[in-house]
Amino acid sequence: MNADMVRAEEPVFSMNARAAERAVAVSLRAVSKSYGAFPAVAGVDLDIAPGEMVSLLGPSGCGKTTTLRMIAGLEEADAGEITIAGRRINETPPWRRNIGMVFQNYALFPHKTVAENIAYGLVMRKVKREEIARRVAAVMAQVHLSGLEHRRPAQLSGGQSQRVAIARAIITRPDVLLFDEPLAALDRKLREHMQVEIRQLQREVGITTIFVTHDQEEALTLSDRVVVMEAGRIIQVGRPAEVYERPVNRFVSDFIGVTNAVRGVVTTGPDGCKSLRIGAGTIVPLPLHADPPAGQKLEMVLRPEKIVVNGATPEGWVSIEGSVAHVVYMGAVTYYHVDIGADAPLVAMIPNEQTFGASGAIPIGAPIRLGWHRDSAMVFVPPDP
Repeated sequence: MNADMVRAEEPVFSMNARAAERAVAVSLRAVSKSYGAFPAVAGVDLDIAPGEMVSLLGPSGCGKTTTLRMIAGLEEADAGEITIAGRRINETPPWRRNIGMVFQNYALFPHKTVAENIAYGLVMRKVKREEIARRVAAVMAQVHLSGLEHRRPAQLSGGQSQRVAIARAIITRPDVLLFDEPLAALDRKLREHMQVEIRQLQREVGITTIFVTHDQEEALTLSDRVVVMEAGRIIQVGRPAEVYERPVNRFVSDFIGVTNAVRGVVTTGPDGCKSLRIGAGTIVPLPLHADPPAGQKLEMVLRPEKIVVNGATPEGWVSIEGSVAHVVYMGAVTYYHVDIGADAPLVAMIPNEQTFGASGAIPIGAPIRLGWHRDSAMVFVPPDP
């Protein structure tokens, strides 16, 4: 195959009217799957819009990969209905669903060249040789692999192998593209680079995409919407900022991003404002929108980046004194673990500016004042011990 001799005149996909027409919706209704007595997926309902990129996010065993495999046809749903472009596909075999899939281990054929790996789906569809060569050249240019046509998988880097797997998945012009934790094996810098590449490519081709990951930052970076799963169920669906800023419960707040969680008992001040009494009697004002009854046990959750250290605390802000218990310098930011008299320290994340950093860190044991806008905090009823 002389794919390298064919000029790539146009990409395999492009964000134009024709691509928009190809974009399809995916819908799951009460989809369930059990393995013996274990319910891997328990009544999942989900709608994915045409051209949307959605991440299924959650810890190991939450059901995200099983859900993806049922959409792909690699697992059979015990109950419920899966539709693509309005067509029920529960009984449709995988090879007739017009789905492209990128696996965690890439699943490249070691004995085939890069061009042959990418062309495999077209060969199986008995596409003409000239058309295969044209589309292989086009997609290789699109994923920045031109010039590597004759290499074999063993001669590729992790990022190059990833691009080959993506090219093989999109060259057949699928209705839906599925990713099963494809970046897990890459080092951090390459993973971050590939996240940007995948998102740019998805926007360019306009294909409906479902991405499975346990990496919170990956889900936030890639997605139009994030679907958070736990124990086979969907806990929250929303845009990345919504899920991060306003998690529906402690599981979501804990799983997505770093959080502070302080437990206490609700008290009511003379002015009627609600506060949380924590530890040895420290009083912390609650968010203005929170109105729990006095005496209720609550957890106040606060993101470290929402906290200001030794700064101004205007009206509507909380100000609390403490002492530095631990300092963690991370290059771009410094984390201060502050003892405020609670069961656990409050952690503040402060950017390191030009005149700040490791040499200018506040020393351990020094007094420190923390401040945050009252509505930056969230409150949840703690689970029973």
